[in-house]
Amino acid sequence: MKKFNIRKVLDGLTAASSSSSSSSSATAQPGTPRENDVVQETLQSEHFQLCKTVRHGFPYQPSSMAFDPVQKILAVGTQTGALRLFGRAGVECYCQHESGAAVIQLQFLINEGALVSALADDSIHLWNLRQKIPAILHSLKFNRERITYCHLPFQSKWLYIGSERGNIHIVNVESFTLSGYVIMWNKAIELSTKTHPGPVVHISDNPMDEGKLLIGFECGVVVLWDLKSKKADYRYNYDEAIHSVAWHHEGKQFVCSHSDGTLTTWNIRAPAKPAQIITPHGKQPKDGKKPEPCKPILKVEYKTTRAGDPFMVLSGGLSYDTVGRRACLTVMHGKSTAVLEMDYPIVDFLTLCETPYPNDFQEPYAVVVLLEKDLVVIDLGQIGYPIFESPYPLSIHESPVTCCEYFADCPSELIPALYSVGSRQKRQGYSKKEWPISGGNWGQGTQTYPEIIITGHADGSIKFWDASALMLQVLYKLKTAKVFERARGKEEKPSTDIVDEDPFAIQTLFWCPESRMLCVAGVSAHVIIYRFSKQEVTTEVVQLLEVRMQCEFSEGDSPDPGGEQTPTLPTPAAPSSPQEAEPLNQLTAGVNSSEGARDNIPCLQVRSSPLKQSPGYQVELVVQLVWVSGEPPQQITSLAVNSSFGLVVFGNSNGLAVVDYVQKTLLLNLGTSELYSPSDPCQRQPRSPRKPRQPSGGFCDSNDGSNNSEDRCKSPTSDGKDNAFTRSRSSSVTSIDRESREAISSFYFCESFPRKSDSLASPCLLVGTTQGSVMMVALGLQPGGDQKLQQPLSFASCGTLVQLKGGILTMALLDAAGTLLPPSCEAWYDPNASDEEKEKVRRRRPATPPSSQEGQDSQFAVLCSEKQAKVVAMPSQTIIYKHNITEASFVLRADVVQMAGTYCIACFCANGHIMSLSLPSLRPLLDINYLPLTDMRIARTFCFSNLGQALYLTSPTEIQRITYSQETCDNLQEMLSELFTPVETPEAPNRGFFKGLFGGGAQSLDREDLFGETAAGKASRSLAQHIPGPGSMEGMKGAASGVVGDLARARVALDERGQKLGELEERTAAMMASAESFSKHAHDMMVKYKDKKWYQL
Repeated sequence: MKKFNIRKVLDGLTAASSSSSSSSSATAQPGTPRENDVVQETLQSEHFQLCKTVRHGFPYQPSSMAFDPVQKILAVGTQTGALRLFGRAGVECYCQHESGAAVIQLQFLINEGALVSALADDSIHLWNLRQKIPAILHSLKFNRERITYCHLPFQSKWLYIGSERGNIHIVNVESFTLSGYVIMWNKAIELSTKTHPGPVVHISDNPMDEGKLLIGFECGVVVLWDLKSKKADYRYNYDEAIHSVAWHHEGKQFVCSHSDGTLTTWNIRAPAKPAQIITPHGKQPKDGKKPEPCKPILKVEYKTTRAGDPFMVLSGGLSYDTVGRRACLTVMHGKSTAVLEMDYPIVDFLTLCETPYPNDFQEPYAVVVLLEKDLVVIDLGQIGYPIFESPYPLSIHESPVTCCEYFADCPSELIPALYSVGSRQKRQGYSKKEWPISGGNWGQGTQTYPEIIITGHADGSIKFWDASALMLQVLYKLKTAKVFERARGKEEKPSTDIVDEDPFAIQTLFWCPESRMLCVAGVSAHVIIYRFSKQEVTTEVVQLLEVRMQCEFSEGDSPDPGGEQTPTLPTPAAPSSPQEAEPLNQLTAGVNSSEGARDNIPCLQVRSSPLKQSPGYQVELVVQLVWVSGEPPQQITSLAVNSSFGLVVFGNSNGLAVVDYVQKTLLLNLGTSELYSPSDPCQRQPRSPRKPRQPSGGFCDSNDGSNNSEDRCKSPTSDGKDNAFTRSRSSSVTSIDRESREAISSFYFCESFPRKSDSLASPCLLVGTTQGSVMMVALGLQPGGDQKLQQPLSFASCGTLVQLKGGILTMALLDAAGTLLPPSCEAWYDPNASDEEKEKVRRRRPATPPSSQEGQDSQFAVLCSEKQAKVVAMPSQTIIYKHNITEASFVLRADVVQMAGTYCIACFCANGHIMSLSLPSLRPLLDINYLPLTDMRIARTFCFSNLGQALYLTSPTEIQRITYSQETCDNLQEMLSELFTPVETPEAPNRGFFKGLFGGGAQSLDREDLFGETAAGKASRSLAQHIPGPGSMEGMKGAASGVVGDLARARVALDERGQKLGELEERTAAMMASAESFSKHAHDMMVKYKDKKWYQL
């Protein structure tokens, strides 16, 4: 992987030439005459503002879940205090608790647009979901007791909170104040019990009688508490710890799940023993003994149906002899038991039912299963319990993300094209029903341009995502590992991998949206070039090119014992495709030297069998770097493709290589040091890679005095060492340092002026290195697409264009008006279409190179490194603007992006700053301390795109999108989706005539009479501290009715009441002072006159 660290002590030495340049390189000021003369800039700091937009992906480290059955919204809490809310496809929301403590439980105020969260730091919070960005209305922090369980009955404002001490406290969710009513553990259990019952693990009210509360203690004791009489009606004892409890909807029975894998069913009026004990996964002995204990059943839900048998859904409870078996969800329905294996451990599950009322037939239709790394919804209404197809982008982390690219405002036909090929990849066997989590509404944003995100993964897969309009949907998945052999036999020689695991992992990728060319580099020093086709094709033999890139020799080294080798010119009869001539196994056969060192062996074996390639991206060519004399190939650090030239260029710490992917030939293989001195063009015939020992390229001699082409183009393995090479090593300390550590870090194809004397622009390649050097290589391409295929190409290194501090991150070219000059590219055509159709489309863009009048510059080269940015006028190569971005830190990512119709540089620094600089004058427009670098994932995945968009992986499973555009920030409220939609609460179940007549229906309870301050008194002030939430005022604006409206009004009333109480307190204090004064005077009078007779007064 690319290393990001603070380094380069000799930056000052290597950058000395540029820093000591003329006054024209001084840091530009907005009023610089040059700026006014050359380009009138329109971007101002007012165009920029930074804010988060939306978070996609699976919630990292989930810990709890809740569902609103009326609003049909799902909430997921995480171990880091995050809250993710999901509705229909495209409706999702992220919020964060400030403390960062784990969310242990969530409870919706059903159909009220509010949510209660309980955290591991013993705080509870009330969230207002009626605004687009949810906010906390109230918080309550417990001081003396640890929260273990919460329960909020449907349509109640009183929240029951169970504690680790075994007590139950009651909170009014309107005012978030504690009631004086407390259920103490010692009152709930039997007086004769000598041990503490443990924490409260369950609280629920009887579905048919709100006045009866069922309390489950960890030790195995369950208590049915009468709220009115404040005593226990029944106590149910079992000698195994309880994990969960579930009611039958008629309120006459409940089920407990236990730590020994048993389920006990109890009749509420028969506490002596369970009505039934079953062990769902236990082996039943024949002699009638107790079955063998199983793993704990962590949760059970008991749901009834009007027309058939009830459903019992449970997690855990497997036999102990199922070692290594994956987590399972068990669905028991009548006499059938289905065991559904999950890919990851189960965190929680919820059964979705047709009614929110607990005292009616539940009619379950689905089960939402929250796994450690996935969310699965099971259809209970179909045979075999198929799963629903998820509309959410929860598969980002299917394999760990290793790199990321973001393309905003790309060609509009790309998303339909990718969708059409990706839709054929979808799995079959999903439920036919609609996704049941269907609440909320989409935003009404005006942002309509297409956006695509590409993620590269550790298993070699690449995913294309539609990211338009703040949504995310997978379009297409490409598996690059398919081109390699996977199985390695034990009898084979030792592995040639250069990485311990994930040999197919994507290191970097380059995508050209216009030509649809895709090029990926993997960690095993391989490059794969793909073309996009709508037709299926079977490739008999995968095209392969092996490249030998090696470190340059020091004076004590001996060259490779291969002997003198001269480049072989292809004969006219030689086939253009290397694979047509010789089979693959000959090509990849390694050559071992006398010491047994690996030589000419690639790290991966390309498959030899035919490859069926579906519509989409299809392999054009595989390029592999090979081992050289026992030294493994260096990983590829930079990559670029140009479809107009038919070239791909890649570089590493050894140098760079240029490959013609049309002819499948290696054109250039240069060591980094060979780029430094300008030389005459070195004629290079395209070479055939058929011979395994044939050198894959040569170094261009920098000796300007030598005219002998044969001497100047020697292979790295020749006996005579390259003299220029030796000279360059001894020229200065800087070059020694450069050669030992320098790698190619950036490429940019362009049409520019490689020499100061040029008046016509010609094809060039800008090359940036990790030591801050920018070199220009002139590409001697022949005009016209077809001529290029026959004519030899020439390359000339024109030496160092400019030197910057720190490694080069990005390069670009602007015209005289400050408009970006993108690399030329050809329009996309289907490579498998007929020749006639190809010819219609395959018209290369007419080259219109800008001419430069004598003494006048017509282009600006924009260069940005880890430390600074420079703008160089071309062809004069004068540094006209320079800006030092950071001194103490370094830039991790920089991109030249389009903003408000013009261009700027966007930078992300390791110290967390996000900055933007105008072009070409490099005026600072934005500098915000946003996100300090906490791990390498952010550094590896942070990327900017056009129109003020950016993203990074905030966790291994989630993408965070941000904007640095003022316009997008202003429109964000409109663009965000709405979670709450006004929906009528379903009618309560009909009690029926006889139940109403004889009192058999549900019993209601006036909880206000029991828990209110009048009846229960005030709670202890030291027990919990009330904290008003930051969203209180916003909540008032967003809430129109229901509990949230009451909450807002209660908050105002509370404030007013507090103010009046304050005034009353002051008056009382004044009255007390007055009374005390009166009392003192009265006492003095009494003392004065107490011994006097009445007539003496």
